[in-house]
Amino acid sequence: MVARAAFFDPTGDRYGIPTYPWRCAPDGYATRRGLRALGLRPGGQPIAAQVMRGRHRRPPLVAYLYRVDLALPVRPMTSRKWGALALAMLARRTCPVCRITYSYCIPTSLGTCVPCAYPGPYGSQRSL
Repeated sequence: MVARAAFFDPTGDRYGIPTYPWRCAPDGYATRRGLRALGLRPGGQPIAAQVMRGRHRRPPLVAYLYRVDLALPVRPMTSRKWGALALAMLARRTCPVCRITYSYCIPTSLGTCVPCAYPGPYGSQRSL
């Protein structure tokens, strides 16, 4: 309970903004991800509070909170945004070496598809 008490600062005297222990934020506040789950976005409002969780020998984890009542609805996707997203996903699925489009994203660790990254009798799965 000591770690929770160290991060309990509802007035903001110690950390500058109201601070609460992890998973102990009052109602009416949400993180960006929580707002997105509600179909909302921060909408330019400043950070209202934060939640902190202590970690052994490391800096504490911090998540910023926004007020739900000041949040705005998420902007709808336009046809141009959908098109840009489709082109970006197509680029992630196309091998830059052999120019084949796969049904999965090319691993960024390889930079190419698996057959191009590991050519040879055992690495190549393409049948020509």
